Amino acid sequence: MSETSVREAEIAVEQKHVDIVYARVAEMRAEAEAMRVRGDELAHGARNEAVFEQAAMLFERDVMVRHATQILRTLDAEHEGLVFGRLDSTDGETQYVGRLGVRDGDFENLVTDWRAPAAAAFYQATAEMPMEVIRRRVIRSTGQSVVDIDDDLLMPESRQDSMPVVGEGALMASLTRARGENMRDIVATIQKEQDEAIRAPWRGVTEITGGPGTGKTAVALHRVAYLLYRDRRRMGGTGVLVVGPSPAFTSYISRVLPSMGEDNVELRSLSDLLDGAAATKVDPAPVAAVKGSLRMRRVLKRAIREAPHDAPTELRIVYRGEVLKLEARDLATVRAAVHNGRRLPNQSRVDAAEALLEALWRKADSYEDFPVKRADLITELGERIEFHRFVVMWWQLVTPADVLRTLADRRLLARASGRVLTRTEVDLVADSWAEGSGWSVADIALLDELRVLLGRPPKRRRRADFDPFAPVSVPSGRRQDYDEYSHIVIDEAQDLSPMQWRMVGRRGKYASWTVVGDPVQSSWPDPAEARQAMDAAFGGPRTQRRRFGLRTNYRNSAEIFDLAGKVVRDVATPDQLPHAVRSTGVDPVIRVTTALTDAAFEEATQLLSIVDGTVGIITATSRVDSFRATAEAAGEPRLRVVDGLESKGLEYDAVVLVEPDELVHESSTGPRTLYVALTRATQRLTVVTSNPSWP
Repeated sequence: MSETSVREAEIAVEQKHVDIVYARVAEMRAEAEAMRVRGDELAHGARNEAVFEQAAMLFERDVMVRHATQILRTLDAEHEGLVFGRLDSTDGETQYVGRLGVRDGDFENLVTDWRAPAAAAFYQATAEMPMEVIRRRVIRSTGQSVVDIDDDLLMPESRQDSMPVVGEGALMASLTRARGENMRDIVATIQKEQDEAIRAPWRGVTEITGGPGTGKTAVALHRVAYLLYRDRRRMGGTGVLVVGPSPAFTSYISRVLPSMGEDNVELRSLSDLLDGAAATKVDPAPVAAVKGSLRMRRVLKRAIREAPHDAPTELRIVYRGEVLKLEARDLATVRAAVHNGRRLPNQSRVDAAEALLEALWRKADSYEDFPVKRADLITELGERIEFHRFVVMWWQLVTPADVLRTLADRRLLARASGRVLTRTEVDLVADSWAEGSGWSVADIALLDELRVLLGRPPKRRRRADFDPFAPVSVPSGRRQDYDEYSHIVIDEAQDLSPMQWRMVGRRGKYASWTVVGDPVQSSWPDPAEARQAMDAAFGGPRTQRRRFGLRTNYRNSAEIFDLAGKVVRDVATPDQLPHAVRSTGVDPVIRVTTALTDAAFEEATQLLSIVDGTVGIITATSRVDSFRATAEAAGEPRLRVVDGLESKGLEYDAVVLVEPDELVHESSTGPRTLYVALTRATQRLTVVTSNPSWP
């Protein structure tokens, strides 16, 4: 029999089993729909029952409807490609692996959930350690139709003549598939080293490191699905948070977890991690380096002790014919004393009022021939409306935005920074907060720090362009700035600044962690300071940790990665660079020209005609807006324009990289950002440069 005939016959075999599975799923759906209808009937029947019986029936209704809805949601999410694997073992048993577990009416297993311990051999068995698996088969489907199969023969000596082996491996086939707008799940092609990280215990910190294309992000997301499957009560109740580097990244990964039936995990980027605030820009590297440093916490702590610019500088009040006056120096002393108290500034207005009354008493007591009792003075002045008006103006309730806006004044920022910042740094940071400029990604961590330093006022009294104390829409009904997550995933962790680590650490007070990154791709200039802040976020160095290293690049062709590796040879050791597993025979194209924009779009147009998926244009931040305008005018839905930092975690079928030297010069970490940009393409890479000697 020819190879084609064998493949078709085996596809027919698998189609028969897949048909049985989908028929059973249809039955499960009908049962869930009936359960939901029964729940609604209970609600109608409860209306005429006694109070206690009514409450019991409504509770039963709620449980029934919730359970039925969850079943239907899971069946809908996992419908596409439900069965994707098969294991044939030495004991003669056949086991199918899929997106969820399915049993027939007699409770016989039809499909094993990929997260179940029984499915581990599908990912962990190798020719060296076959785990009693003779043949591993990957089944690829479109809708409910099996379209292809690929086999791995792990125990040739145990194979019977009646067991055919088809294909050249599912992994390599999947690597050539076109990339779309969203990342796909990899449940059918998880590799052994990836599976070990996915199935690691939930406690403590799990660090996953690896170069571009090693599947770090996919592994982290599949780990979330696995943990929720294994321990949903612990993980699902308080929630899981996934933090990515940018909105483009979180959009790209947004369909991975829902495709595995997990649609209640929060995805946030560093730019929108603080409820009620969102970044609209990215600071230049020198500015971001200052704002992200732990030095800024010292600056902010000093800044909140400053009197508001419109606060009165003198208190004059008449008491029993005598003018009592607190001058600027007196008021400064009182303000410092209140700040040295136990409560946070926005919770200290009563303390401020009491301190002012004490100061007025001391002033009155210093006057000769002015007999007055302390209790009388404090009671009488404390009831006066003019005193209350003064307190409100002098000890204002301020928002984080108020503080940062005031620091746009160079004099105030210089006074708050003291010797912490240089004059040049003061100028750079103050300019970034110019009126109307919007918040940057780095500012979000500062606003969050100020939120904690200022404290929530007893009652909100004022509004601002950003008010973290105002009610905002929070996912899943959780309170604002929720901090009780059970598990937190940090992707591109090597780029988080120390201040950003403090921000995410507040949300993980009770959490276990999955941390994903690659030191070679780091854009943060002081790794030691970031590591210190990261350790603090995890609860200190004693927190249980486990580390996994991924060393195989599945994304780039060897030709593309060879070029990318050259740009970091001075900042990376050979063991830090992954190994690209496939070769296409297509070398990157380097086009030298001074007409960068025209050349870039000419190359992009040509690549769009070659590849089926997306094409990315990656350029310096200063060129992004103009390139995006040109791309929008072209009206090509498969074309994307991003800068070097935005490209992190993304991938495209083809990439046009514009002026690589500019990406190096605008980054505080030199060639590392360029390395990231060069490793986004799966099939084709074109570099457009004005430098004839590049690379």
